[in-house]
Amino acid sequence: MAIFNAKNRIIECKIVYYGPGRGGKTTNLEYIHKAFTKQRAGEMVSIDTQGDRTLFFDFLPMGLGKIRGCDVKVQLYTVPGQVKYASTRKMVLKGVDAVVFVADSLEIRRKANMLSLRDLQQNLAEQKKSIFKIPLVLQYNKRDLAEQDMPIVPLNVMERDLNSKLKVPSFPASALRGTGVGATLKACLKLTLHHLQKELKWAG
Repeated sequence: MAIFNAKNRIIECKIVYYGPGRGGKTTNLEYIHKAFTKQRAGEMVSIDTQGDRTLFFDFLPMGLGKIRGCDVKVQLYTVPGQVKYASTRKMVLKGVDAVVFVADSLEIRRKANMLSLRDLQQNLAEQKKSIFKIPLVLQYNKRDLAEQDMPIVPLNVMERDLNSKLKVPSFPASALRGTGVGATLKACLKLTLHHLQKELKWAG
């Protein structure tokens, strides 16, 4: 749930980049951190916890307008995707307002994507949140690998695997090149703001 700072007139919300290990979550955050220097508040912070790391930084989305006269500050987080870091993922997801699910387009990672999405659903459920109600955007990363003749999953198959029930916005991307990274984030910010406006309306 977003934090309302009445003194500074700021609403802080949290977006978590989730997905299988080595799928491109960190690369997304690194690209955003470099490309959107004006919106950045402070440096990227890395928290190391026994061999895994969580990255985060504050992001001030310009031009998205205010909610109830308050500026919106977004904290972008990424979680370690490897199966063994389940407890860290649960910890980082606490109080999440929106999720970007970064799926790996490589054919050999197809099952890992589905398992990771199920893991997200279960971890959200533990927080009494529904994957069907939280602002969520899917990103199909590493599309550029097709140029190197690496076997990748066709977009329609990824949609069927991951988005047939969720029906959320989805974007093909190459986080390494920055393709689709901004579009993914923008769509997630729009959904998040819309969600926050509704929540604050109910709260008021």
